[in-house]
Amino acid sequence: MFTGIVEEIGTVEAVEPGTDANGVVTDARLRVRGPLVTSDARPGDSIAVSGVCLTVTDLPGDGTFTADVMPETLRRTALGELGTGGRVNLERALAVGGRYGGHVVQGHVDGVGTVLSRTPGPRWDEVEIGLDPALARYVAEKGSITVSGVSLTVTRVGDDSFGVSLIPTTLAVTTLGSLAPGARVNLEVDVLAKYTERLLATAGTAGTAR
Repeated sequence: MFTGIVEEIGTVEAVEPGTDANGVVTDARLRVRGPLVTSDARPGDSIAVSGVCLTVTDLPGDGTFTADVMPETLRRTALGELGTGGRVNLERALAVGGRYGGHVVQGHVDGVGTVLSRTPGPRWDEVEIGLDPALARYVAEKGSITVSGVSLTVTRVGDDSFGVSLIPTTLAVTTLGSLAPGARVNLEVDVLAKYTERLLATAGTAGTAR
């Protein structure tokens, strides 16, 4: 589990695509440089890479880690668009007893959004992000959403878009500071909204089984 509070910006050092017999990319192996998140990491640990929970498979000891990206992850996230030199937000899994600064983030991306507009403010930027209307129902004004691994507060909600405000710290220490209109971002909606919907949908059938 994560909190959406990015610890450092990492750099993709290598992308090794896996292909099937027809040469179609099916999976990938990433090598990412992140001296902070690897400082106490072990193989098998989870690290959120731009909001995607990945399992550490190798730690060479040089400040990098390797992780495998499965076909499902490539289909549902923007990780497949990463290339060598790409910048990613990194966060280690929450430690027991640690501070809980963001919200419940699983690292299970629900979909990919697109930056529609960006309006600079005196000390912050207002950003509008488009998303699938099927996901929009889980987004609430003043609620939480994870954008490329960053826990943000929703400022406005539309049928197929939402707004967020990026404070100076977010602009300085995450990759959101350099996002331009047209950029694609990984989105994870609040898991509590999904569980609530599921409970309401099944409430009418509870107790009917014989």
